[in-house]
Amino acid sequence: MKRTKPEPKGEPKSGSPRSEAGAGSMQATVIAEMRGRIIRGDVEPGTSLSEAALAEEFGVSRTPVREALKQLQTEGLVEIRPRVGTFVTIPSRREITELFEMKELLEGAAARLLAQRGRVPEIDSMERNLREADAAVERDDRERYAALVQEFHDLLIAGSDNSKLQAHYRILMNQLAYSRLVNTSLSQPGRASQSDREHHLVLELILEKDGDSAERVMREHVRASRRALLAGLPVGGRREGFDGTAS
Repeated sequence: MKRTKPEPKGEPKSGSPRSEAGAGSMQATVIAEMRGRIIRGDVEPGTSLSEAALAEEFGVSRTPVREALKQLQTEGLVEIRPRVGTFVTIPSRREITELFEMKELLEGAAARLLAQRGRVPEIDSMERNLREADAAVERDDRERYAALVQEFHDLLIAGSDNSKLQAHYRILMNQLAYSRLVNTSLSQPGRASQSDREHHLVLELILEKDGDSAERVMREHVRASRRALLAGLPVGGRREGFDGTAS
């Protein structure tokens, strides 16, 4: 009888459920890490992403890196150009405008929904947020205020208690790379103090359970932020992005 060589212990066959699960886990790790870097602005718009360099950094083959980059492309975070390379997306002024139009709709709806819920934990957190924001504006701490702006909007969305709205919002904010954009908006003279006042008014209307007015004022606030952002962008070509690089 022919004796078969036993498989080495602890090493799953290629294509086995264990090996596939391992590949999926590595791919998920690469996706999560690269998504975070892009959203935080650790990787600048227009940066070339090398499959080989990323594979070496993460200690994986190029296959999970390639699949991760494809996923990030579907999220609008990278652009894969055949026979050229993969690059961090540079949103154009038009794309930013379109994304902010969607942001306006979602955050306006969230303000309305939160106003209907009464005194929920998110309200307490928003009140604390505004106290800290007032202090940050007073001492002209733009970096801290920018972080509090993002938290205020996240609390508003969480307070909507609508999982579908929250899911769409997360996708949108990933595409916006919002943490980078908010700093450009707040660089405009007087915008931080005006933004803080707008946040206060939104919360006042929510506490009054005036959903119609809360939605209207929240949408006006997002439009004002968009105007400040676009005013802070370089004016140039048709596909110029927020870092001034034509795409």
